[in-house]
Amino acid sequence: SKGINFAGIDMIGDYLTEINITSPTCAREIYNQSGENPIQEYFSKL
Repeated sequence: SKGINFAGIDMIGDYLTEINITSPTCAREIYNQSGENPIQEYFSKL
């Protein structure tokens, strides 16, 4: 009922292969490698 505010997609060529709402756009990988939390940053701007 509230919708999806943040999602990532995976594509191979012109084909959509996945819509990811649990760990969009490599958020965990970014955090693990840099210590920066892109999800926290995103929601702090809402």
